[in-house]
Amino acid sequence: MEKNLTSGSVFQNIVWFSLPYLLSYFLQTLYGMADLFIIGQFEGVAGTTAVSIGSQVMHMITVMIVGLAMGSTVSIAQAVGANNKKQASLSVGNTVTLFMGLSVVLSAVLLLFVRPIVTVMSTPEEAVSGTVLYLTICFLGIPFITAYNIISSIFRGLGDSRSPMYFIAAACVANIVLDYLFIGYFHLGPAGAALGTTLAQAISVVIALITILKQRSGITLGKSDFRPRRPVMGQLLQIGIPVALQDGFIQIAFIVITIIANRRGLSAAAAVGIVEKMISFLFLVPSSMLSTVSALCAQNIGAGKEDRARETLRYAIMIAAGFGILVSILIQFIAEPAVGLFTTDATVRMMGGQYIRGYIFDCIFAGIHFSFSGYFCACGRSEFSFLHNIIAILLVRIPGVYLTSKLFPTTLLPMGIATACGSLLSVGICVIVYLWLREHGVERKKSHG
Repeated sequence: MEKNLTSGSVFQNIVWFSLPYLLSYFLQTLYGMADLFIIGQFEGVAGTTAVSIGSQVMHMITVMIVGLAMGSTVSIAQAVGANNKKQASLSVGNTVTLFMGLSVVLSAVLLLFVRPIVTVMSTPEEAVSGTVLYLTICFLGIPFITAYNIISSIFRGLGDSRSPMYFIAAACVANIVLDYLFIGYFHLGPAGAALGTTLAQAISVVIALITILKQRSGITLGKSDFRPRRPVMGQLLQIGIPVALQDGFIQIAFIVITIIANRRGLSAAAAVGIVEKMISFLFLVPSSMLSTVSALCAQNIGAGKEDRARETLRYAIMIAAGFGILVSILIQFIAEPAVGLFTTDATVRMMGGQYIRGYIFDCIFAGIHFSFSGYFCACGRSEFSFLHNIIAILLVRIPGVYLTSKLFPTTLLPMGIATACGSLLSVGICVIVYLWLREHGVERKKSHG
């Protein structure tokens, strides 16, 4: 399971680590899109809107959990790079203790606030009941979602990005089968989509636990490793909290955009919901670069090889930006047919085409600042990642989308462009921070036992 990534070709390490992650992220995105695609075949616009709004809330929660787990990936990777087995064991054990407790509390709190959440989302009246059902069932499944993501973060910290791909592949297949069963056969609508998602996550966790028991990771865990240690948990949270907050604010910005679209009517709400799902699919490469850079750079920094870490960042930026440029050009020609895969409504198809034509340029800029964010996290300086994102959200993304929605009430194109401009500002800030770190040296946060 454990793999040392501090030697050999940097480019080859990026490719071999990122490909399984890319495939697993593809499957996880397909997993999320399956709900929207399948319910669109059996339900009307109200059902589609309920799932799109509900899944956006769940996506926000999931990415915050993943962001918090970044502290685990980096801490474990630094320990592996330094060949410190004891520190790696402590990081793994404390990760399990921290996240399992957090997931139970989070599930209970969210269940208490499910209706206020639906209200805050400005959910169209026709979709309220379906959204409440979807979220209630998904909130009950948060411990499974948390378990899958922390297990995956541990594997990646150990240098293994392949095993998480197998876990999510099983969940994806199960989700599609269960969606057709619950939505198509039993006609449960949004509730059926949520049941399929939750049960599929549970299946992936069971498979992951079986894999852990059968494989030899090189890391030995004892009861003492699960006992909370303030220095260890402090490091996990010191890296993870800024990333979780960053991802949370990004999702809040997208939710604000959704609320603005919801107030423009059911068709605009459905169009934005569909495009958000499509964008999450197209962000496969940028997102894989963030986790790849975090894991690879953390191991190299742990081993004292800062030059290899910087080289990893450069290759990741080239890969992500090149992909973004190609996709941005392609979408200009196939926007409406692509949106049409998820809806038969002509108005939703047209509005979705407008929105994604502007939004798609975010794929270029986000790929660059995701790579930088991964590097900052690997250095133990995730606060810089949080900083550039919150500035971009508050100064450009939210005000830009609000203003363009008011100034251009007949099209969603400017709203999409405003979103991409937020990421452009992030790129500029990241370059400045990177140059500052180069000048002052990489100040890695040291691991503690």
